[in-house]
Order: sequence, then C-alpha cells, then structure tokens
Amino acid sequence: MTRLVLTTFSAGETERLGQLLGSRLERGMFIALRGELGGGKTCFTRGIAAGAVPHSAHLVASPTFAIMNEYPGPPTVYHFDFYRLGSCHEIAELGFEEFFEGDGICIVEWPERLGELLPQDHLSITFEHAGDDQRTITLETFGKRHEPLLDGLTIVADFKIV
Repeated sequence: MTRLVLTTFSAGETERLGQLLGSRLERGMFIALRGELGGGKTCFTRGIAAGAVPHSAHLVASPTFAIMNEYPGPPTVYHFDFYRLGSCHEIAELGFEEFFEGDGICIVEWPERLGELLPQDHLSITFEHAGDDQRTITLETFGKRHEPLLDGLTIVADFKIV
C-alpha cells in the first residue's frame, strides 16, 4: 500500500488534483471516494473526467438520485453514488458489479456500501474538511495496479503535502 496525504485550498485545486490523477487512469481502474456530504467528491470527479475524458467533463454531476452517471470515453467513466443504497446485496441486484472489473474507469462515492464487492485492487481517496474551502485528501492504493498512480504526483502538483 502506498499513501499520500495532500491539502487543497479551494474547490479549483481539488478539481485540478482530480484532473492530474484522471490523466493517469487506465481502463479497468477503480477509484473509491470516501468522505462526508459536501466533502469534495463530485468536484474531484469533475477533475478526473477532465483528465480522463475531457470532452465529457461538462457532464459531471452528482449521481445521488440516478445512482450511476456515464461519461463517454474512451475509456468510458462510470460514476456511482451509493449513498441511498443500504448494502452490497442491493448493488448486486442492480447489476452494477459487472462494471467494476470491466473496460471502463469506475469512480464510486460511498464505497463502504459495497462490502465484499469492493475490488481488492483499487485507489481509495478520503476527503476531510480542513476549514473553509480546504480539504485534506488522503490517497491510498490497495493492490499493485494502482500504485503507479501516486508516483510523481507530488512532483507535478503544488499542493501542500501533509
């Protein structure tokens, strides 16, 4: 596991960090976004889309009521919000687990709802309020495939490393 903790000082910086990460994502990668409501997860996802599928970045919105939004690629980005779902059984019944190891990039808000469906190899990103528009963002890799995502990220970013 590799871990990186950064602080962003505005929504624009949070989005830019997402864009830097998004430009490094590959087909089949899984991003688990954790944090409170209003923590910056959707803003960060807008940045990921800007880096991974720039022509679709304008489509990014919180999928709280739709559960899943799709941003055309290549690769296609699937943005899930499982806030309203109670368990991994509901997620499995809806057939969403088929996307988790497919050819697209999966971004999941509220991944704790996945339980045993959470892929072992993934990038977990936790957002914490640090006052006003500041966010402490912790990026942790689980499995070998996602480890290179953090390599050199601090070199190209001018965020405060905690």
